[in-house]
Parts: sequence; C-alpha cells; structure tokens
Amino acid sequence: MIRLFVALKIPFNIRNEITSLRNKAFANYNQFKWEPEDKIHLTLKFIGEVKEELTEPIAKSLKFVESYDRFYCTLKNFCFFYNKNEPKILWMGLNIGNEIINLVEEINNELEKFSIPPDKRKFQSHLTIKRLKGNEGNNFVKSFKDFRVPEIRFYSGEIALYKSELFPSGSKYTEIENYKLK
Repeated sequence: MIRLFVALKIPFNIRNEITSLRNKAFANYNQFKWEPEDKIHLTLKFIGEVKEELTEPIAKSLKFVESYDRFYCTLKNFCFFYNKNEPKILWMGLNIGNEIINLVEEINNELEKFSIPPDKRKFQSHLTIKRLKGNEGNNFVKSFKDFRVPEIRFYSGEIALYKSELFPSGSKYTEIENYKLK
C-alpha cells in the first residue's frame, strides 16, 4: 500500500515569505518545531492508502489538471483548527478563485473511478504551518491571531501527486508526478 495526496505547489519565494511572516508573528519561533518550508502546499485531495499498482493509473488520470490555468492566490491571516476547544493546527489562509473548487470537485470525480471516495468536508484552502503539541501556551495563539499578514499575491502553476511516508520523526513527501498548469 502507498499513501497519496494531490497538492497545489506553492512557489519557493512565497514559502520563504510565509516563514518570514511566521517568525515576525512569534519572536521565540526557534523554540518550536515547524512544518518544513519544502512541505508547505495546498492539499487538493488526500487520497490515503491505495494499492501501489494504482499509482501510475491514478497519475495518468490526473493529467486533465493541465487544462487548468495557473491560480492567482493571496495570502490571508494565520488561523487555527481546533479539536475540543484546543488549537491543534496553525495554518495560513489562502484566497483563491472559485475555479479551485471546480478543480477539487473534478479531482474527486476522477478518483471515484479507483473507488476513492470524495471528501465529505467542504474544501478549505489552507497551508499547514505547525501541528501543535499543547505546550505552546496562550501567548503563542494570541500572537498569531493578532498578527496582520500584508497583502501578498502570487501565481501557482504546478500541481503534484505526492507519496507520503510516515516516520517517527515526521512525514516525508516524494513527488510522483508533476502537472504544469497553463
């Protein structure tokens, strides 16, 4: 079995900018473990575990994404996902046109051919910055909630199919297929 997901790639300079903003938002940033810059992406579809022999057919079936134009994006503010009123994930919002919703829906429809169920939750464009351990404290959360992200606009013109491997030290992503947008 192999664990897969589809993601919109975020340009290097923007990932760099996100790290810089993160560091400005929380002065003692170096006391925590963060998502590595090279892993910052917009997940379009978490596929999950599939038989390894399905990897190539899935990669081929996703080729249709190349018919899409590149996406115009704007960074939004830092936010949190909560579980039982506790912040669990720090993320950065991403303003992106409605065309991304069409793409996500089309990806879901295409992957149903492989018995991969569509997502039940409504798509929310976000970039994961940190998975919280519970020891960050109220000042950490407040710093990010209060921080105002300047308007940063960019184009993203690549989508990738990734393999995700889980290790005690964290996950490792390997790009399987890259799709260039128009």
